[in-house]
Amino acid sequence: MVEGLDLAELEKTYRGSSSASYHPAMLLGLLVYGYATGVFSSRAVERATYDSVAFRFIAGNEHPDHDTIAHFRKRFLKHIEPLFVEVLKVARTMGMLKMGTVALDGTKVHANASRHSALSYGHAEKLEKRLKKEVQQLLALSERADAREVPDGMSIPEELERREARLAAIAEAKEKIRARVAEREQAEYRAKIAAREEQERRTGKKPGGRPPAPPSGGVDAKEQSNLTDEESRIMPVAGGGFDQCYNAQAVVAAGSMLVVALEVTQAANDKEQLAPMIQKLKALPKELGRTRRILADSGYASEKNVEGCATAGIEPLIALKRERHHKTWRQRFAAAPKRHRNRQRRWRR
Repeated sequence: MVEGLDLAELEKTYRGSSSASYHPAMLLGLLVYGYATGVFSSRAVERATYDSVAFRFIAGNEHPDHDTIAHFRKRFLKHIEPLFVEVLKVARTMGMLKMGTVALDGTKVHANASRHSALSYGHAEKLEKRLKKEVQQLLALSERADAREVPDGMSIPEELERREARLAAIAEAKEKIRARVAEREQAEYRAKIAAREEQERRTGKKPGGRPPAPPSGGVDAKEQSNLTDEESRIMPVAGGGFDQCYNAQAVVAAGSMLVVALEVTQAANDKEQLAPMIQKLKALPKELGRTRRILADSGYASEKNVEGCATAGIEPLIALKRERHHKTWRQRFAAAPKRHRNRQRRWRR
């Protein structure tokens, strides 16, 4: 598959480092095969070029080191992404891909960070006060003439340096939280103003109620940032509990199970992810075919999502609630409750 792709842009741009220069087709082949077989890290791919016959064959008995693989992936990610669309075109030509019915689901992907490294804005302020107090205590201790008050093995300069570093990290985390909250609130404010203006334009009447208030600039004490991976968020995970994660969304073609669209978000809830994924489907090349219906679980069930599917000309087959496992045959074939039937009729309309 890789040999059939147009790699002219990669070949023109890529230059290997050190004494060894590897062809980008080989490096791309290692990455694609690694993704397809669950080998993701550059170190694991490097080891596989020694231990795996398949990887060794793709590498032509070469062994690019993990730094080369990681640098290639990072530098050319934007070049590589469109190539996967080319793969879908080939699959369509071969009759493997049919876009009529697709399925959407999300999964939590663990971040390379501990949830214990997460810091809320409120807790950051408490830590700041405590550390500043400790700095004052250490400075006072260093000014005293009687060195016997200093515990054995304690270096006041080192303790001060440690606390100053923590204070700097906390200040940076707080600033990032403030900037993130300000950006989000400003975007929400602009969206509300735009919706109000659109309503006035459509109806010719000024909307009732007070206009949206501009952002206050305050920050909720529960707003968080992770000191190891600031882009990840604490999310509920399967089996109960919470962890530092991302929410990965994937759309697959029902017939072939080929992934046709994907996204990684910071939102723990799936409900707001249906509309963006429909936009990704609409952005695919027309020669791949048209999406006619989408399957999704109850996490995507909302009137807004059903209306969005209708606007896009896609039939939504979305579960209204979670189904219990191991039902009896009477429960499996029982008629739907009246309120669910009424809701289904309303959504169809």
